[in-house]
Order: sequence, then C-alpha cells, then structure tokens
Amino acid sequence: MNTNSFSESYKAAGVDVTAGYRAVDLMKAHVGRTMTSEVLSSIGGFGALVLPDLSGISEPVLVSGTDGVGTKLKLAFLQNKHDSVGIDCVAMCVNDIICSGARPLFFLDYLALGKNVPERVAEIVSGVAEGCVQSGCALVGGETAEMPGFYPEDEYDLAGFAVGIVDKKKIIDGSTIVPGDKLIGLASNGLHSNGFSLVRKVLKVENTDLAKFRSELGCSLGEELLKPTRLYAKTVVSILSNKTFTIKGMSHITGGGIYENLPRMLPEGIKAEVKTSSWAPPAIFKLIADAGKIPSRDMYNTFNMGVGLIMAVGAGETDKALAELKKLGETPFIIGECVSGEKGVELI
Repeated sequence: MNTNSFSESYKAAGVDVTAGYRAVDLMKAHVGRTMTSEVLSSIGGFGALVLPDLSGISEPVLVSGTDGVGTKLKLAFLQNKHDSVGIDCVAMCVNDIICSGARPLFFLDYLALGKNVPERVAEIVSGVAEGCVQSGCALVGGETAEMPGFYPEDEYDLAGFAVGIVDKKKIIDGSTIVPGDKLIGLASNGLHSNGFSLVRKVLKVENTDLAKFRSELGCSLGEELLKPTRLYAKTVVSILSNKTFTIKGMSHITGGGIYENLPRMLPEGIKAEVKTSSWAPPAIFKLIADAGKIPSRDMYNTFNMGVGLIMAVGAGETDKALAELKKLGETPFIIGECVSGEKGVELI
C-alpha cells in the first residue's frame, strides 16, 4: 500500500486517499480470480493492456456495451449487503454484447461513493469479479471515486462496460430469421436489474420487513429482490464454439421487457408471436402485479417476466437446441415463433 501519498487537507474535505489504497489492496485477490492469458498488465496502471487471441478469426470486430445497476442498489443499502450487485453490473453489459455473438474479453467498473470504506468497496468488487468469472472475461481495471457531498456517506453508484470480440462473418444480427423459426426463452433469475423504481414504490420496501420469510417466494423478500442477474455468456460461447445448432438471433430481455427488446433482433417483415402460457413467471412478478394493481401489458413492458434471454432457432433444430441448452445448465422453453408481419411483438 502507498504510505507516502497523504493529504490532511484533502481528508478534511472528505476524501481519504489512503482509504483508496487500502481498498485496492483488498480487492486485488478478487481481481486476480478473473485474469486470463490475454491480459498483459496488472491492476494499478494507467491503462489495461489486453492482447486478444485472434486464432480462427479473419476479421476481428470489437463489441462493447455499458450499463449500471440502477435503483436496485437501494435494496443493497437497505440490507447492508453489497456482494452481489457487482454481478448485476457485469451481467447487464455482458448479456448485451453476447447477443451479437461476441466472446467477452474484459470488463471495467466505475464506483462512485460518498465515503470510501475499503472493506465495503472490496465487497462490491468481489461481486464484479464473480460476474467476470461467470462470463469468462477479465476485470482489467476500474475507478473508485470518493465524492463527499455528492453522494450520502452510505450510498454509491455502480456502472461498467464490457468489450468482446467476434469474427465479422459470424456476427449474429437476426438477418437470417424467417417465418417459422422458433423462439426459445432462457429462464431468468427473477427481476434481474430492471424495474426497481416501480418495485420499490409498489412493495414499499423502505417500510417492509425485508428479512421476513415469504412462503410464496421460498425466501425473504430482501433475498428475492437482490438475486443477481443471470449471466448467459458461457452458454452462448459454448454453443457458438461447438456449433451444436445455429442461433439466428438473440435478445437480452432487460428494461422495457419483451415488448421493447425482442424486436431489436428481428428483421423487417418479421413479427414475433409469444405465447405467455408457455412458461410460468416466478412468484415475485405476481406479488408485484397484485400489490400495484399493474396491468399485464405494463408488466410485460417493464420486467423480463421470467425470461432473461431469447434465441431464434430454425424449426428443424428446436429439439437439438433444447437438449443442448439443458445440458449446459439452462432452463429453456419454446415461447413462440416468428411469422410474417410488421416488425414487432404480439403476446397471445
């Protein structure tokens, strides 16, 4: 740890640089878990050096995505539990870039807080590292910004970005989707990281016992709301590497739900028909709908409703796809198909 750099004046203004050094020391073990052979630098430099493995790639294309955790962080503050929101941060970025067929390479995070408590920073970063491990990418750096007077001492914001790589000729853009192709949904882990402003309002989380066991959820409300976003990267990379079946298009179901996100993978002239009776949304969604008297349309236009990722697959490969996805640990279900029509989604 750097013991020479210290400013009494800066500390009096609310910024303790030595706490920052302590936080870096505590997070090094977590960051070390994510290192891959493509990373050339260690944490602490001015920039991260990555030499990507281009074996078998004729025209490398970088794919990037950025996002944050959003107001789900309020649930972490209320429960003083900070080791899972980092997984959300990684997942919200990585799940986006894999929709193009990219293999995740590396991730960087940005943590802004009112007061740097090294142990809490290390707890947050442990989740970021776990998300990187689960997606097969390296946590190559980041920034921790202590901002007294801007954030309350016990609050913070967390965001990040991911970079992946794909061969140009293997980019997945939905252009080959045709009528008759099937839509396969992969189960989510509940709410993931979207819609929490609405969740907090209708469930009145600040005035609710979050630790009380809820039989309909099989856990406490606090545990349910902090379940981290599922990462689908290793599943997708395995399928693309082994060429078990052809993925024609993918959509990460985040804010805006199926209505907003599914059309993003469709070509013009193709409509997605989604049969909502083909899967059972987790109990948390009914709890929210009932508590807020929220119409079904709004639920499917806000939340993932139990489907975190949707793939378009040729009708002749459906059985093969389902078998492979189950083998890889996913819970897949056929949720609909593509038909001719104006680009969009119809829930039936």
